[in-house]
Amino acid sequence: MKRIATIGFFDGVHTGHRYLFEQLLRLGTERNMRPLIVTFDVHPRSVLQSDYIPQLLTTADERRSLLSQYGEVLMLPFSEVQPLTAEAFMRFLHDRYDVTAVVMGYDHMFGSDRLRHLQDYRLVGSKIGIEVLSTGEFTEGEWHVSSTEIRNALMNGNIAVANELLGRPYSLRGTVVHGKEIGRTIGFPTANIVTNTPDKIIPKSGVYAAQVNTPTLNDAPAFVNIGTNPTINNRSEHDERKTEIHPLSIEVHIPSFRGDLYGQELELRFLRFLREEKQFRSIEALQRQIKADIDSILRRV
Repeated sequence: MKRIATIGFFDGVHTGHRYLFEQLLRLGTERNMRPLIVTFDVHPRSVLQSDYIPQLLTTADERRSLLSQYGEVLMLPFSEVQPLTAEAFMRFLHDRYDVTAVVMGYDHMFGSDRLRHLQDYRLVGSKIGIEVLSTGEFTEGEWHVSSTEIRNALMNGNIAVANELLGRPYSLRGTVVHGKEIGRTIGFPTANIVTNTPDKIIPKSGVYAAQVNTPTLNDAPAFVNIGTNPTINNRSEHDERKTEIHPLSIEVHIPSFRGDLYGQELELRFLRFLREEKQFRSIEALQRQIKADIDSILRRV
């Protein structure tokens, strides 16, 4: 069966991407073609720009899993296809994968020659035997949906907007490691997380409501603190203020859980931003605030 393809990195596999895939499925059904989603193993900028530091919404494995819901997924090594012009790349897809139609997303370009207009792609495709189709821009309320918009929302702690544009809760995966274990001394034991995905963006420092998944927990309500724990770290043994710089940490308190999670992989799904991280005047004040935060989380379960 002939294939109809769409091409892109698709970081986040957000609502705008899914709108494109719905058009791909519809057009494929109308033309009796099998849908094919062509993506790349790494972000193109990481190959084109040596100093680029990725801040991704999804890992390659996450993207593949999400994309597979909409069709066959072809994940290509970007370093190998990067030198190809639009014509050479379309010819490669036509000859190797029997692609006879391509659906272009809004404002999308591909090929080393960076053709700028849809008509240019259509002229190239007509020489090869590929029909080039297009879709309009997708918006979500007042938002123009893009991976950049979602990254900005996460960096600003605007989880509600990020999740709306993603169409699902933003998530991080990490391994539970030993920390200072101060949380248990103040009545709120926490799991200290080291992310397994260093290229994924970490939301703004602050306190979040979340859900936790492990091999033994399923969508367990959780309290997440991203930051430097200023109330604990900026006080000495004599309760004097300190000004040391401490590394960013991700700590998770699961109210319903009692046990040992050390060494386990844990998935965090961020639901709501509760408040900024701040330094309290006393440990007792911090305890009262954490209890209020947890009560707020449990009321919304």
